Amino acid sequence: MSSPIHITPQSFAQASMHMQQKLAAGINTLRSLDEVHFGATAREEVWRDGKVVLYRFVGDREPTARVPLLICYALVNRPYMVDLQDDKSIVRNLLARGEDVYIIDWGYPDRSDRFLTLDDYIERFLGGAVDHLRAAWDLDAVNLLGICQGGVFSLCYAALHPERIANLITMVTPVDFHTDDNMLARWTRSIDIDLFVDTLGNVPADVMNMCYLTLKPWRLFVQKYVGLVDILDDKAAVEDFLRMEKWIFDSPDQAGEAFRQFVKQFYQANGFVNGGITVGDREVHLGMVEMPVLNIFAEQDHLVPPSASRPMGALVGSDDYSELSFRGGHIGIYVSGRAQKEVPGAIHDWLRARGG
Repeated sequence: MSSPIHITPQSFAQASMHMQQKLAAGINTLRSLDEVHFGATAREEVWRDGKVVLYRFVGDREPTARVPLLICYALVNRPYMVDLQDDKSIVRNLLARGEDVYIIDWGYPDRSDRFLTLDDYIERFLGGAVDHLRAAWDLDAVNLLGICQGGVFSLCYAALHPERIANLITMVTPVDFHTDDNMLARWTRSIDIDLFVDTLGNVPADVMNMCYLTLKPWRLFVQKYVGLVDILDDKAAVEDFLRMEKWIFDSPDQAGEAFRQFVKQFYQANGFVNGGITVGDREVHLGMVEMPVLNIFAEQDHLVPPSASRPMGALVGSDDYSELSFRGGHIGIYVSGRAQKEVPGAIHDWLRARGG
């Protein structure tokens, strides 16, 4: 049992003085701040379908990869988390190793997108980007990196079109949505999703953000803002903090029909495990995922716990399945110093070993 904390008049006075000094320094820091920007790497648009855009990242050196790498991110947040800033960019580190990296930007759905379905996102948009790259590179198949919900989309696409994906990488991707330690999945299973979507239409971003934040209310509503006081005299640290806050709250609304289908088929029916996932008029069987698969998960992930991701190995049909367990959380796997050292190198080496 931990020892009680003893507060004396002297320690209280010292803490109060320290707080005052930090706040005073913070006034000067805040006055000197520039607008924080995200995205460390130049990019160019190469394909578009409505609001959905495929970008190619332009690095400081010519790529040496023989097969392009397409990143498919989740719908709920903006994809620039993988390229947040110079020293926190998985993309920059992949480019530095010779990869030719592309990313799908889903855009911001509005009322005209209310009836977009999973078929639209997986076959029309993700499939359209894959087909563009296959044609542009004159290849039968490309490499695909799916992240979080984007990993679920990537698994579905790879199962439906295994001949078009040379190598599949998933990061923090759930497969078993009914594990005991998945609080988000437990909440979602009790929702009347038809009433929810029929009432709201598109799902507002603020509703989604509130759900995620309340998974760790003390850490995300209180602790991080109290901790901000300790860095108020460090301009670079404050800018990093604000850049992350900007990403958290720069969330698109969710297209209502696709959201309904995703919650029903994955969160409620646990379709990867139990069967019954359909995209359009086709059923998804993970046994058809026969290309090499690298599954990367985070050990302290509160949104996609390792127990939700590990079952992938028993469900896919690949004879070449590998796992990488990362010591960190759902966000740290993109932006932490350890992630910059470990994750891009592991992806690059794994692809090179498979002729990527």
